[in-house]
Amino acid sequence: MVAMDPELEAFVTLFPSNDVADPVTARANYSRLAASAPVPDTTGMEIEDRTVPADPDVPVRIYRPSRATGALVWLHGGGWTMGDLDTEHHWAARIARGSDAVVVSVGYRLSPEHRFPAALDDAYAVLAWVSEHAAELGTDTGRIAVGGHSSGGCLAAAVALRARDQQGPPIRFQLLNQPSLDDRQETWSARNFTDTPWATRDVIAAAWGNYLGAAPATPYAAPARAADLSGLPPAHIATAELCPNRDEDIAYGLRLLQAGVSVELHQWPGTFHGSQAVLSSDVSQRQIAELGEALRRALAG
Repeated sequence: MVAMDPELEAFVTLFPSNDVADPVTARANYSRLAASAPVPDTTGMEIEDRTVPADPDVPVRIYRPSRATGALVWLHGGGWTMGDLDTEHHWAARIARGSDAVVVSVGYRLSPEHRFPAALDDAYAVLAWVSEHAAELGTDTGRIAVGGHSSGGCLAAAVALRARDQQGPPIRFQLLNQPSLDDRQETWSARNFTDTPWATRDVIAAAWGNYLGAAPATPYAAPARAADLSGLPPAHIATAELCPNRDEDIAYGLRLLQAGVSVELHQWPGTFHGSQAVLSSDVSQRQIAELGEALRRALAG
């Protein structure tokens, strides 16, 4: 039996229900959880809400540190069903602080009201806008990354695939934290982690159902289905040991390596999906710090 980090284990009973089959209740619970997180330090950081022109327009929140090494288009987690600019504030601000990158947090459309490809279209529109406004944001088109957590990691990986295939805006780096990449749920971790905290096999299956509906998954919906991963940006992939997504993430990282893409892969022992929300724990602090440092190195190098 895999041992959970004791600092994290103490908080497991405090996590609210995560039944994404009931989106209204799940969103309310997610918002309460995010509101209970410690307020991030935003001293010296400019924070601005903007709207990216698209069809429909996409709300974003821009975090500008005092000095910027590049820009990150950041996609929040929540099973494509939960989350918004407010619930993502604690993540986005800390990544901006830790990386000295301008972080553009995306308020993409949620499922099941807006199924695939709505969220991907929103994310891609923001990437194009950031590229077009790079100078205004204090960076250049050669220092733009995409990233996200969980379902947001899926969207970030899909944006990278789409940008490659459509000769879209250049992407320097992918920052993928515990991404949901494969709707098939055939890996060992997906089949065996059926009652892990926060994200279980059933929760993830329901999230994919919300996102896809009855439509079959394409590689832009589930990047693990992509046959060719060559020509993609370098990636940092972080996984949690007690996460159903763990093995599909590791497999994706290995396939990227085999396709000639540079990858940094970090598997965090004793952690579970989304456990970084327990900000008081040492391992969560180290995980978030590493995301910022990985982004800093990628954009500055």
